[in-house]
Amino acid sequence: MLNILRIANLALLILFPIAWFAPLMRAGLLPIFGLSEISVISGMQALWESDIALALLVTAFALFAPYLKTIGLALVHFNLLKDNTLPVLSWIGKLAMADVFLIALYIVVFKGVGIGKIETGWGLYMFTLCILASILISALTPHAKAAPTTA
Repeated sequence: MLNILRIANLALLILFPIAWFAPLMRAGLLPIFGLSEISVISGMQALWESDIALALLVTAFALFAPYLKTIGLALVHFNLLKDNTLPVLSWIGKLAMADVFLIALYIVVFKGVGIGKIETGWGLYMFTLCILASILISALTPHAKAAPTTA
């Protein structure tokens, strides 16, 4: 079981960056202008130009929190970090889930205004799946590490 968790967690080191560049949504102010794709990275680039404090917060939640947690879990899986860090790593991962909630909230608000058009992109599902997989891996890790190993 631990080997499966190791592989799944290491896969997240590749999948997270893909999810950051994948289209979260396609949005347009008016139907006649077409839709532009928005990703985590393009959204953060726009934030850095307009609101640095919010950009720092989103960068911490969307990029650093999930990646730091994934690296931490890999270190725990390979016994390079103590198991008692798991609660902290789990807490860090929950911060990343807040990002998915905010994106979903923005989509609902934008759709409710009715001025423009918005469509969710596959990147939102991939980003959400990565976050949920990370939460599941961190929840299963203590049980897998405690289970007796067979050689």
